Amino acid sequence: MQVRSVLAVAFGLILAAAGDSTAQAQETLGQSVAVPAQPGPHWMWVADAVLRRAVIVDGDDARFIGSVPGGNGIIAPHRSLDGREIYTAETYYAHGTRGKRTDLVSVRDGRTLAVTAEVEIPGKRSEHTSWVGGSALSDDGRFLAVYNMNPATSLSIVDLAERRFAGEIEIPGCAAVFAAGARRFFSLCGDGTALAVTIDDRGAEAAKGKTERFFDPNADPVIEKGVRHGDRWLFASFEGLIHAVDVSGETLRFEPTWPLTSEGDRKASWKIGGMQPLAVHTPSGRLYALMHQGGADSHKQSGTEVWIYDLAKRERSGRFALRSPAAAIVRQQAKLTPGGALDWILERTLPNEGVERIAVTQDASPQLFTATQFPPATAIYDATSGAYLRDVPEVGLATNLVLPY
Repeated sequence: MQVRSVLAVAFGLILAAAGDSTAQAQETLGQSVAVPAQPGPHWMWVADAVLRRAVIVDGDDARFIGSVPGGNGIIAPHRSLDGREIYTAETYYAHGTRGKRTDLVSVRDGRTLAVTAEVEIPGKRSEHTSWVGGSALSDDGRFLAVYNMNPATSLSIVDLAERRFAGEIEIPGCAAVFAAGARRFFSLCGDGTALAVTIDDRGAEAAKGKTERFFDPNADPVIEKGVRHGDRWLFASFEGLIHAVDVSGETLRFEPTWPLTSEGDRKASWKIGGMQPLAVHTPSGRLYALMHQGGADSHKQSGTEVWIYDLAKRERSGRFALRSPAAAIVRQQAKLTPGGALDWILERTLPNEGVERIAVTQDASPQLFTATQFPPATAIYDATSGAYLRDVPEVGLATNLVLPY
């Protein structure tokens, strides 16, 4: 039976059993409040492709703090270093899905979330499905680089201080963009190298050059969805090797690779996968990886477990299973309390096809958020113990990005 059919049948059964617990929740409309000046330790951006927005969710009670709309494609907000502004790269069409295209970087007030400035950029912004590496804020917060693909690849550089488009830099044969200093970005290239791009204080191209080859694109490509840990960017390969790119020096350096899986894990077909398969808790030096059991080239397959690694020791320190997103949707619609008898039945009867994305907060007691696009389910776990904490109800229609606030 198809997943949708199973969901429909299960939903009907649960509704019949739940009785008065299905009463509709009351909403309070007409409120307009400012975002608190001091962010909560467990705030997270959760974006939705259909609703074209990114909301700020407080993981402590799954409450919505605010919402940022953003046009077509995935919305990936960046906060200024002082938290006073929020930047988003956006795409609009005059007639919704057609007509004149306008790409821009919006500047919003960090408290009211209202737009305070717009900088138009070339209508080439990439709308790839993961958006990890779709834009990057320079380490000093001065410039935003936006990845373009039309179909040639390039970077649009925006001077955020002067609110102006500083120029376009071609990156032929390379993709995505990652910050690597106050005036440097890098992209991953199809020949197994990285392309480092240095800009001057006006945002113009100052230098550009490829590194040595650090992965084999034919034998074991890297997944471009990397995460940053201090001065290092971490990328996983299709076969689960971690490649660390050190951006602390004048040139990019590459550290020896190390595996996420043991020989026994590989025999059991455990692999990394998903649209956001990695997350890092920088204070503790822990890496989180979304894992599944699959075959070759299953690097986009959703994960059913999260594995935890000690980055200093380069070894696994824990793992925990993830709950079913399908069960979460039925549970929410039926207003069931997690942990009850009906919830137990849901978790064991509905399919668990895994989650697509993970992200972790950066406080001393971190929470790990998981998200899937269909069904649009977002859940929160204790990032230290792996204990399930709560769902985020009705977060959207097609959840497609989670980012620490």
